[in-house]
Amino acid sequence: MELNNMRWQGFARKNGRIGIRNKVLVIYTVECSSFVAKEITRISDNVDIECVGFSGCTDNEYAVRMLISLIRHPNVGGVLVVGLGCEYVQPEWLANIAAEEGKQHAWMFIQTEGGTKKSINKGVMIVHEMLDVLKETLRVPMSISDLVIGAECGGSDYTSGLAGNVVVGRFYDMLIEMGGTAIFEEIVEAIGLVDLLTARAANEQARDELQYTYYKALDYCKAVRQYSVSPGNFAGGLSTIEEKSMGAFAKSGSKPIEGVLKVAGNPPHEGLWLLDSTPDPHWMQFGITNPNDNEGLMDLISCGCHIVLLVTGRGNVVGSAVSPCVKITGNSITYARMKDDMDFDAGLVLSGDCTLNESAQSLARMIANVASGTLTKSEVLGHKEYFIPYKYQEKQVALPSKCTH
Repeated sequence: MELNNMRWQGFARKNGRIGIRNKVLVIYTVECSSFVAKEITRISDNVDIECVGFSGCTDNEYAVRMLISLIRHPNVGGVLVVGLGCEYVQPEWLANIAAEEGKQHAWMFIQTEGGTKKSINKGVMIVHEMLDVLKETLRVPMSISDLVIGAECGGSDYTSGLAGNVVVGRFYDMLIEMGGTAIFEEIVEAIGLVDLLTARAANEQARDELQYTYYKALDYCKAVRQYSVSPGNFAGGLSTIEEKSMGAFAKSGSKPIEGVLKVAGNPPHEGLWLLDSTPDPHWMQFGITNPNDNEGLMDLISCGCHIVLLVTGRGNVVGSAVSPCVKITGNSITYARMKDDMDFDAGLVLSGDCTLNESAQSLARMIANVASGTLTKSEVLGHKEYFIPYKYQEKQVALPSKCTH
């Protein structure tokens, strides 16, 4: 296969991983330091300088794990952590994690630096110095088999389950056959499909994890009185959560599911994985988490995805921090109307202009080009959205104990 022969140069990290980008990440540790961090990023005006952060003042283990996973991400080569000075999540501690990873690192307290202007000026100087050092990063050969790719869908219409997600699923099959790693998200969009889900389990442990995760998600949806289906989905031709679920599940392809990952957990080996992003019991009582496309994308990126795929029949304009976002639609009308934002038209399968395999191979070539440095539409436009909420989630799937008697 042509794809097996595709090669490009990645960025070597000291922990043995390889990145497809060489970014400096500016992290804020509380909402009070977000303006300074965002201004450092804006004034620096470089596609390889990005900002993420957590707004909460009180500690949240889930959010901290997310930030740590982004620091360790192979697409990140340098980290500047910006704090105010009062918060629980201390910037020096996060910067030390970057140091342990062998990455460029620095941190500051706005209170200590003397306020907004002085902190911004110092931060801009630091990130540009980091970029200069990162120019010397060792480049190493990379191929499709080295990639970890995540998939999310949002703004679905009737074409998502007929083309958009289906093409991604066929690409996932190709990726896994070539030794790569695929992660799909949205267990809340598998409602009604428990038998289909568990039938794909690679082994008994994976089956137990999938079944537990499914029923936990179902309980969560019941508890918050919200299922992952929206007015936009109905306007796009969908009628029920089960109908949307069938389309969303199609993006996983047909390969065995190796198991369930939790947010910020890396796949232990190659293959196909389900990412569980729903909270674990107990549900947080002071507010319901507000899932959105960018939360899902960041969840996938926290698991080490080099690139994330966003399937959207009705269209979307968002990008993502840390990893490039490739936006795919199964609706050729949407693609034509939003071609400045959409990267790939899978609707050609529905019009008969190409076969499913041809479309999947074309998508694979686009992904390889993005991995080798070609910018996505969202990267060109400067879309670098992210969302890290308060949430409670265990590090691993908390299967109930089995009776041994």
